[in-house]
Amino acid sequence: MNLRELAQHLGLSKTTVSRALNGFSEVNEETRLRVQEAARRFNYTPNISAKRLATGESGAFGVVLPGASSEMADPVFGEFLAGLADGAGRCGRDLYVNATFDGEEAGYRRLARAKAVDVMILANLKVEDLRIRLLSHLGLQAVTCGRTAGSLVYPHLDIDHEDGVRRAVDLLTGLGHRAIALVSGPADLSASEQRMVGWHTALDRRGLTAEAGLFMAGPATEDHGYRATRTLLALPTAPTAFLCASMFLASGCCRAIGDCGLKIGRDVSVIAHDDGLATVRPEAFEPALTTTFSSIRSAGGRVAELAAALVGGADPADLSEVWPVDLIFRDSAQAPPRG
Repeated sequence: MNLRELAQHLGLSKTTVSRALNGFSEVNEETRLRVQEAARRFNYTPNISAKRLATGESGAFGVVLPGASSEMADPVFGEFLAGLADGAGRCGRDLYVNATFDGEEAGYRRLARAKAVDVMILANLKVEDLRIRLLSHLGLQAVTCGRTAGSLVYPHLDIDHEDGVRRAVDLLTGLGHRAIALVSGPADLSASEQRMVGWHTALDRRGLTAEAGLFMAGPATEDHGYRATRTLLALPTAPTAFLCASMFLASGCCRAIGDCGLKIGRDVSVIAHDDGLATVRPEAFEPALTTTFSSIRSAGGRVAELAAALVGGADPADLSEVWPVDLIFRDSAQAPPRG
């Protein structure tokens, strides 16, 4: 079945069907889902060669990884990449992942010269991320998972890290906690800065001080979570609650709490951020962890849809989304011990 036949079957124009399959925001959700279901049912595949000849597009999205990048072994990034691949497939696009041998910038320059991709996908944005300006200079469009400082307008999807931490702090202070630590990922990441702002804002609003010594930034690993928690619990006035920016940090935090002879929920409360990974579930902890939640796989899929819409001619200023974060209460967040 070709595009014309698919459109006739659905009683829609070819333009509407094409836009629905390519993620354009002006196509309503009901129509988009109906078109996608029909495309799957009739095994519709776009004629990629004809499309490339007609439009000059490569039909691919690109991701560049430096050869030694820790992202390659990061399960959270891997889940994002899986969602991105799923979304690209739904939009009839290929995903080109380039692990470079000579650095990220060189990889971008090669892809630009070869015209190998239509859009570059960026993740793990830094507070001031120069990659967006570089790609603009190279004539490459970009869609990001995350936000960064600067005046350039670029399509992006982010989660509301700041509000998620504010809500978690509000929960803990409402339970009676006054010394609340934040164990975060690398300090130069935009998401880490957003979390720190949310932590400061929520504590200030309650008339509490965000002590600099209670903020610990570092790799988003189990080891950093463990070491940071041991350091914080050794303070003269140790925190009674911990906010952890990932499930891996939370895993290390919980292990450190146990090694110090303390019990989560009774002696110390813990709230973690859950990206929806199948391998590390908050319900598997003892007790089950209270979490802020947002699916990184779903984010990857949506970033692909935004990239498809950008290639299709949508205004970049209309392709920006910030998703709210759910707060899921479980037994790891309780009132602090008395006395």
